Amino acid sequence: MFLHRPRVSRALSAFDHASHRWAAIPLRNPHDPITQRPSSSPHAAGKQTLSLTSWNIQASQLKPVARSELILDHILKGPKFPDILLLQEVASSVRKSLLSDPRVRSSFLITDAEDDTSFKGVPFATMTLLSNKRFGSPLLAKEEKGEGDSKIVLDSVFRTELPSRYNRDALCVNIATPAAPGQVLRLFNVHLDSLDSQLRRIFQMVVLAGALREPGCSGGIIAGDFNAIYPDDHVLVDEHELVDAWVALHGNTTGSDGGATWGVGAELEGGLKPGRLDKVVMLGLQPTEIEVLQPGLIDAHTPWSDHCGLRCTFTI
Repeated sequence: MFLHRPRVSRALSAFDHASHRWAAIPLRNPHDPITQRPSSSPHAAGKQTLSLTSWNIQASQLKPVARSELILDHILKGPKFPDILLLQEVASSVRKSLLSDPRVRSSFLITDAEDDTSFKGVPFATMTLLSNKRFGSPLLAKEEKGEGDSKIVLDSVFRTELPSRYNRDALCVNIATPAAPGQVLRLFNVHLDSLDSQLRRIFQMVVLAGALREPGCSGGIIAGDFNAIYPDDHVLVDEHELVDAWVALHGNTTGSDGGATWGVGAELEGGLKPGRLDKVVMLGLQPTEIEVLQPGLIDAHTPWSDHCGLRCTFTI
């Protein structure tokens, strides 16, 4: 049954400046019983605001590393430093570039530093970066003698297979729910199937929405490239009773101010129009702000990506 997809435990790594390498931080195995889940500290139990940036950085065109570096510059030099950074279409060369970037090493915890398993047999994959000032491991927090008390507690990380024509998966970081001990919130980084694979996108949303409602989970976020080409793709969010952050804050508008994230300023073929392919949707959380991040040009004709990014703030 496609609802029960295999899950593979993955790591979040911090850069160890003493040994000059990335090292996995201690987290719970996602297959362990619910009773072993940590709780956030009392200092982190109140409402907190988090900033999330999501961007499909387009692996298929020329100069992927140079373009990804410009996107990263734009994100990190902006007025709102992200607490959560979700990247889609990360090529193997871009993964290496991210792991070598001094800013990433000093400011973030990152997935897929331990090995390149997720990048084998596919042209690209997703990666998630979390601010090391906002998130921490409960085990490391004890060693840091109180420094981690104000951090949001990380629980576990896994990838789950999706019913996909392109072998795509969903990358999930579980965090301890501040107001509900023993519960987790899920941060899903997704790149759903493309173009005419609408039936698979329907199945993929069933899997993802179901994961937010599993026992022990109090909700969370699904963000990334939804490849929402057709009107029925947008209906899926409502059918699963999820909150589309753009619609919640700006309404279901169209046109230049309608939140389009793909095909913006480009000459499109086949009757395609600019669309809101990328989304931030949530369950049990409240969006407070969302905006589209426009890509620049690497030269006179090459944009950083064929997708715009999204920046969203929300409270937990």
